[in-house]
Amino acid sequence: MILAHLSNIAHVPTSLALFFQEQQVGFSPLQLWANMGNLARAVVIILFIMSIWSLAVIIDRALYFSNARKQSREFAPKVAGALKDGRLDEAIKVADRFKKSHLAEVVTAGLQEFRSFGSGGAITDAQIESSQRALERSEAIVHAKLKRGLGGLATIGSTAPFIGLFGTVVGILNAFQQIATQKTSGIGAVAGGISEALVTTAFGLLVAIPAVMTFNYFTNKVEAFDVEMDNSSSELVDYFIKQSHR
Repeated sequence: MILAHLSNIAHVPTSLALFFQEQQVGFSPLQLWANMGNLARAVVIILFIMSIWSLAVIIDRALYFSNARKQSREFAPKVAGALKDGRLDEAIKVADRFKKSHLAEVVTAGLQEFRSFGSGGAITDAQIESSQRALERSEAIVHAKLKRGLGGLATIGSTAPFIGLFGTVVGILNAFQQIATQKTSGIGAVAGGISEALVTTAFGLLVAIPAVMTFNYFTNKVEAFDVEMDNSSSELVDYFIKQSHR
């Protein structure tokens, strides 16, 4: 009797192995794609488009901020030297050479507005106030340029996990449908649906995490640039006031 039971138990692993071989589901990207339903494929396509959009925004903002930082570091001492010597036209020419500098764009607007009143005669309060308003308008424009694309990055970071979760729900529903269709509850019967659910979840997180991290990083960069522009505008207005008292 004991030998007979042991013989039956010995056949169990072999039977399970045969069952899994019959119900085997591939886990390579192409095999997973082939086993997905239409809704899950639509979710993956949407997430792929979002990932490409996110990557394009990240690269664009990284290059834009890098150029702005580099040119502003070169611009600041040169324009400061020109203004110290009272060479207003030279300062404007210096600003025009640094097109990608956020500081140069703001300072140029203030200097051009100041010069538009003419170089002769005393500097009036109206001239200073007009230059200050020009600086404020330019700051708002540059701020909008700096934030370009960040709204889309935030949207991708916040919605990608939910889109992946929708794919998860679809995959679980497919798994239950396979159980009902095949009249079996074996692991092989639900492997396709479960793999579909996990892939869409993982893909959603893979898209969302870099988007959220880079959005926070770029937002901090924009705030730092805003502070630099505010300081430059304030220093330029102070320069105009000092010139008016000479």
